Amino acid sequence: MKRWFVLIILGVSQFVMVLDSTVMNVSISTVAADLGTDIGGMQAAITFYALTMAAFMLTGGKLGDKWGRSAAFRIGSVVYGIGSLTTALAPNLTVLLFGWSLVEGLGAILVIPAIAALAAINYTGRDRVIAFSALGAITGFAAAAGPLIGGLMTTYASWRYVFVGEAVVMVLVLIFSGRIKDIPGDKKLRIDLLSVILSAAGLAILVFAMLQSKTWGWLVPLDPPEIGGVTIAPFGVSPVAYLILIAIIVLWWFVRRQQHLEAIGRVPLLKVSMLRIPALRSGLTMFLAQYFAIAALFFVVPVYLQTILGYDALQTGLKILPLSVGLIIFSIIGSRLSTVRSARNIARIGQFTLGLGLLFVFIAVQPDLNDWLFAAGMFVVGAGFGLLASQLGNVNMSAVSKDDTSEVGGLQGTFQNLGSSFGTAIVGSVFILLLTSGFGAAVQGSTTLTDDVKQQVAEATASGAPIISQQQAEQAVLDAGGSEEVAAEIGQVYADTQVDSLRQALFLVFALTLIAIVLARGLPATIPVPAEAGEAAYGPGDDERAQTGGV
Repeated sequence: MKRWFVLIILGVSQFVMVLDSTVMNVSISTVAADLGTDIGGMQAAITFYALTMAAFMLTGGKLGDKWGRSAAFRIGSVVYGIGSLTTALAPNLTVLLFGWSLVEGLGAILVIPAIAALAAINYTGRDRVIAFSALGAITGFAAAAGPLIGGLMTTYASWRYVFVGEAVVMVLVLIFSGRIKDIPGDKKLRIDLLSVILSAAGLAILVFAMLQSKTWGWLVPLDPPEIGGVTIAPFGVSPVAYLILIAIIVLWWFVRRQQHLEAIGRVPLLKVSMLRIPALRSGLTMFLAQYFAIAALFFVVPVYLQTILGYDALQTGLKILPLSVGLIIFSIIGSRLSTVRSARNIARIGQFTLGLGLLFVFIAVQPDLNDWLFAAGMFVVGAGFGLLASQLGNVNMSAVSKDDTSEVGGLQGTFQNLGSSFGTAIVGSVFILLLTSGFGAAVQGSTTLTDDVKQQVAEATASGAPIISQQQAEQAVLDAGGSEEVAAEIGQVYADTQVDSLRQALFLVFALTLIAIVLARGLPATIPVPAEAGEAAYGPGDDERAQTGGV
């Protein structure tokens, strides 16, 4: 027990980091109503939480190198605890955005890279493989347990108690963190401020553009912003397209800056040369693809269950429970398989399984849910997620020397949260765009609705159709002076369009998940032997060996 005490502390912290967002997803309708906002506001909060971590994760890793990983871990725990308490007390969306999306996110960018680095420092050899496999399994377990914990607390008490509990847990972690072995930080390390600004700005602009696409449109302007009465859509092109272009230029500048710093002997925020290691490159991109799919699913499924079917938070958590079961079982199976099957093989099976589960969920989502097929789909999704979670963390850490584990921890967190923010922002926005266009077309094509009614609906949905229930849609028509017959027809058209749009968004996730199978080609054909201090399992010069798993 003493031997694994450090792993327990790190595992508890990892559990809290992952639990946080899943709780918010399953409670999305209740939290929105409690704070006086809507599903769009919650989409923004969820997206910006992941974005904060993605934008500053590399910086958090570098601060760990400078201060010492243990110090960064403790400071991050304090910041995260303050953010959790602020979130628990939030009276409105603005305070939630500050406490959860910003403060908790900034705490996490110190804790998450430190967890990976401290695991590498405190364990070597086979113990290190076990430690990283356990952390991967804990990640999966937290993602699985979150919906049920959130559902229970939201239904029978309040979602706020979850965040109070997180603050208490982080206090306990802080108390016992002194027993974690660490190596001294490099006090003389200079963190390049321009690199921090470029990486954060580039990612922030990119994700913000994707989030706004549901209102402004991707290329053709839908409802672009106005400044001083002037519509911002230069040359008839949506501002989203320009923002994405700007983000790409800023991120390209960031990469060039890192290459320059490395060339002149200064410490870059990101050692770009590491990305030439095929195992690491594939592991990171699969992290992005995996969390893109999971974040998208965890956004649209609760919206479907709660808004369309009228489920409460606990019922939503119970519907997602098969995913939890599959995730836990196959995280364990994946860890065991890692001794006899290659990471490349297991990851491909995991990605295909994840895609198959998404296909089942896609088919099951109807105006009346196909319960058994939906449960089977969620279980299969969990199985694929579990297989992937059991492999990728150890592959990434084993691809570099112990000196680079903190940086890889930051990279892993960056790709994970970038995938989460992309999944929530892109798929959520595609869903709303499809809903807006589909609903508008269905209303305009109606042979029973009058032209006046059609015009009113077009004006009401000009900036995007809201995500509301069929009953709320009918009530909105009645409140606007419409008859019960008109309200019933518009409500039914809206409900049908909502299900169709959600299924189309799910199909997009399914297709992208299957395409992502090709990302596993760079993973080693055998699990790399964990590196001892100062010695990488695969270095930049070992590309060919890494491609074949060292064979």
